[in-house]
Amino acid sequence: MKHNHETLIESPDQENSESTTASELTLPVEGMNCASCVAHVEKALQGVDGVGDTRVNLATGQASLRLDQPGIKIIDLVGAVQKAGYEVPLETAVLDIEGMNCASCVNHVDKALKKLPGVIDATVNLATEKATVTFVKGSVGRRDFRTAVENAGYALREEAAETTDAAGETDDPAERKIAAARFKMIAAWAFTGPIVLWMCLEMFFGIMWPNAVIFHLGMIALSLPVLFWVGRSTYRAGLVSLRHGNANMDTLIALGTGASLLTGPASFFFPIANYAGVAGMIMAFHLTGRYVEETAKGRASQAIRKLLELGAKTARVLKDGAEVEISIDALQPGDLMVVRPGEKIPTDGVVESGESAVDESMATGESMPVTRRPGDAVIGATLNQEGLLQVRATKVGKDTFLANVIKLVEAAQGTRVPIQAFADRVTAVFVPAVLGIALLALLLWLVFPGMMQQLLQYGSFLPWVNPNLGVLTLALVALVAVLVIACPCALGLATPTALMVGTGMGAQNGILIRSGEAIQQLKDVKAVIFDKTGTITRGKPEVTDIITSKITDPRRALQLAASVEQGSEHPLGRAVVEKAGREGVELLSAADFQAVRGKGARATVEGRVVHIGSRKLMEAAGIELAGMEKALSRLEQEAKTAVLLADGDTVIAVLGIADTLKDDAASAVAELHHMGLKTAMITGDNEAVARAIADQVGIDYVIAGVLPEGKVEEVQKLQSQLGLVAFVGDGINDAAALTRADVGIAIGSGTDIAIEASDVTLVRSDLGGVVSAIHLSRATFRKIRQNLFWAFFYNVAMIPLAVIGWMHPVLAEIAMAVSSVSVVGNANLLKRVKI
Repeated sequence: MKHNHETLIESPDQENSESTTASELTLPVEGMNCASCVAHVEKALQGVDGVGDTRVNLATGQASLRLDQPGIKIIDLVGAVQKAGYEVPLETAVLDIEGMNCASCVNHVDKALKKLPGVIDATVNLATEKATVTFVKGSVGRRDFRTAVENAGYALREEAAETTDAAGETDDPAERKIAAARFKMIAAWAFTGPIVLWMCLEMFFGIMWPNAVIFHLGMIALSLPVLFWVGRSTYRAGLVSLRHGNANMDTLIALGTGASLLTGPASFFFPIANYAGVAGMIMAFHLTGRYVEETAKGRASQAIRKLLELGAKTARVLKDGAEVEISIDALQPGDLMVVRPGEKIPTDGVVESGESAVDESMATGESMPVTRRPGDAVIGATLNQEGLLQVRATKVGKDTFLANVIKLVEAAQGTRVPIQAFADRVTAVFVPAVLGIALLALLLWLVFPGMMQQLLQYGSFLPWVNPNLGVLTLALVALVAVLVIACPCALGLATPTALMVGTGMGAQNGILIRSGEAIQQLKDVKAVIFDKTGTITRGKPEVTDIITSKITDPRRALQLAASVEQGSEHPLGRAVVEKAGREGVELLSAADFQAVRGKGARATVEGRVVHIGSRKLMEAAGIELAGMEKALSRLEQEAKTAVLLADGDTVIAVLGIADTLKDDAASAVAELHHMGLKTAMITGDNEAVARAIADQVGIDYVIAGVLPEGKVEEVQKLQSQLGLVAFVGDGINDAAALTRADVGIAIGSGTDIAIEASDVTLVRSDLGGVVSAIHLSRATFRKIRQNLFWAFFYNVAMIPLAVIGWMHPVLAEIAMAVSSVSVVGNANLLKRVKI
């Protein structure tokens, strides 16, 4: 899928020097082998507008460019090198950011990172508090990232591995944040509780107990610890943001509570109400909202924690014939593990001995256990239910299936949904606009008090509206309410929380989604295109029919056929032998086995020559079909491979062999049609076979006889005819088509290259996962749209009410906190959706 990066290369002195007209840039280039390569790269780079002198060094593998114009897009330079047939190596770093609290913070960090020379793209996620940065290898480092983040007013958290205490409890950062937020909330209310009780006496009974001076001093004294002890991080973040020329949610809270606090001492000298206690209440509600928000965010991100908890802690391995229990970290590929019933399989491996039912629901979402025998692959962290297994470890640590799933989910949660771009553009001007509206509200009350008080009168039915307060007090109330109510928390959380829950749910159901863009595209696809072999069908020939003459028993025919084929390596021969194995047919000894290329095979069984193969084999041996023509014709019409079996000089049976449909293929296609989608199938098979499969499944469009390199062209044709398409495939020859489709969906049983080329990977090989992925995409995006609507609606509706004085500052803070929590809570409702 294509990304539209707008990051610019800037001269290091560009911001400080108006006279700078050119800058130097060095790009690493891979794939150059000769002077001709150098010339190609130089020509490609010089073809980009604004690039001046270019020198490419073959020995160092670098291109040095003079940029004659500011504002050249680095993605254009990388693209030029790629079009010339070479590569600019890119790296991706995931950074933990401290201090972000709202959408405005996200915007500031995003801009700071994108300004770094060599950065291709940066995606900042408020819910996970991470930034994913893609950059030209060697162009920037962690020190550069730290400087950029700190200059924006935030901090880069040091990389640290999770620790485990003596009790075996994981030191979870999310839990630490929840605990810290809980402490701040409790401490804030310990001081704010008395404020509320004290104010109630004055509000409802008009009593300033014990007297006015002590009452006013008490309000100030009780508010100070709330604001400058437990709330100091809010003040610090808000002031740091202002110092760096930005403004965020903390800035608004700091200004609002600061203005309220100042009314306390000011009330001794001016005719103004004391709102110092209100300042403490605003901060207490703010910290309460942060606690509830952190708890809700923790629930939204629990998918990764659940995955981390699934892994086994120890493994029992065979060493010199004895069982030894070792830490999972000490496990090495090749170790032979012993897994008893009821135990987790420690890591990915292959069964060496034993047979058991294994619960793989954590990986595939499939509730029914699957049987695993010697030679079968097993997934680490899945549960061995019945028998004793000996498993040879094949992958450990970061290479395991579980580790890769966690990596994919984390990467998807760190991406940005395209619709977020609109919210980002609004956020970029939102906080400055709010500051302007707050000042405008203050001026309106001071310059047009009569008009504003008349508007206020319409809200006098609200118990907290008091039109009899002084104009200066009402002006300050409006100022504080606007600052507090307009915090853009909900905007920053609307998209990433829904994305976190959606991708986590997908992982738990065997649907691995690589990016937010894939989620948005998948909901809009108009058609689903399937590869045939290994996608709609099992990709493995099976015996489907055994039609015998009247004098032959089908079991006897299978016994003779399998006895001959037990010496064959041909896929059709192996299918016959496997059929006999499943049926429990005992094989006979065969002598003088001979494979006849392109026709079949023959061997001597119980003293008689047995032929098995095509019509041509029988004709060459002079064996007549003896009334089996009708059966042969029927199987061929059904697009099955018909294999004749002759005992001596008589044909006694015809075996039908075909690549069988997956069990849920027809039901999955029917469900896609029910969802309003078209279906198509692209295959290299001939028209007859393709049509037969399509008719059984219910496919709308059939494109047969397509070579691997022609699949991309066919996908493009269907895109032009039908609109956005998803392509479902599993093989190496599907990789290009998976990439070209608007959404590529790889069947998990397929090749690694197909999975790498896809946007969505289905761990299970059944097609029901395609339906589930589309359902999940639609449900997730529905939540994103709901969240963005309510986040915008809340601010649009509430700010005017705050301007005219209808919103008490404390109620404004409560409303702001409820807005943020409701957005996260709504995202968590995704978990109730059945996919």
